[in-house]
Amino acid sequence: MSTARPSLVERFRAARDRRGPLLTDARTTALRLVNGAPDGVPDVTVDAFADVHVMSLYRELPSAEEQALLDAAQEAWAPRGLYLKRRPREARVLASTAREALAPELPARGEPVESLEALENGLRFLIRPAQGLSVGLYLDMRETRAWLLGQARGLTVLNLFSYTCAFGVVAAAGGAKRVLNIDTSRRVLDWGEENARLNGQPVDRYDYVAGDVFDWLGRLSKKGQGFDMVISDPPSFSTTRTTRFSAARDYPLLAEAAARLVAPGGRLVACCNLATLAPRRFEAMVAEGVARAGRQGRPLLSLGPSPIDFPSSPEAPPGLKVHILQLR
Repeated sequence: MSTARPSLVERFRAARDRRGPLLTDARTTALRLVNGAPDGVPDVTVDAFADVHVMSLYRELPSAEEQALLDAAQEAWAPRGLYLKRRPREARVLASTAREALAPELPARGEPVESLEALENGLRFLIRPAQGLSVGLYLDMRETRAWLLGQARGLTVLNLFSYTCAFGVVAAAGGAKRVLNIDTSRRVLDWGEENARLNGQPVDRYDYVAGDVFDWLGRLSKKGQGFDMVISDPPSFSTTRTTRFSAARDYPLLAEAAARLVAPGGRLVACCNLATLAPRRFEAMVAEGVARAGRQGRPLLSLGPSPIDFPSSPEAPPGLKVHILQLR
């Protein structure tokens, strides 16, 4: 009996087969096809957005290994376009000088695709596969967005670090009374407005605010504003003109500022995608921030990525942590 390790093509095909429940869901066309070591391909992920795939490499590989991975993906799945992203260990900011090397604008295989629409739980999102390291939708948040869809009716929602406003789109689709999206980048907020329009939602420019999140948290607090739900999904590291943020160091400060804006009885949705931060430590940091704000928090739920397309193992635990509290 042969004990030879399956080829890359075989591993890629087997990984896709394990996503069966998602592949047969016509309302979702955005999913992760390969999630690194648990799928037998360490330091490699592949995300599918309809018929366009995005491969990410989390360590530097010789050119021959890169080409072998790309060839195997093309043979296994035959996507319309296959894009390659080379991700530094700490992708704080994609420097313009490195942009083409890390995130080539042209596909590594197949045809160029400037933009396409992908579905998640029946909602439509605009994907731009050639736009830097992030292409428009973080797939590990699908379970949290599904939860939000069933919770948002009649609520006022503050969406911090909103990126392309996926949480905002989902909250509006779930019947939220108002959603305020804040991000440092006007470009991604414009993208968020496009996502809203794709789903037939009205767009009020006042609800898409470009600026430093900490600055705006202070401003909103001074105005005495409160929200039924505050969603905080920061990058693990970020730098603006006025602040430097590290999730491992500064999450209590963020949780404190966010908690001050949660209306009594409302919920704080605290998210973190720093793989090296253990879940218990993260939850302790959130609790510390809530206490600093003079609030009492009751944990309601902890969420993470779907195990269907984000399989994990003791050696490769899930990076995403979502901790939801009700505040008094």
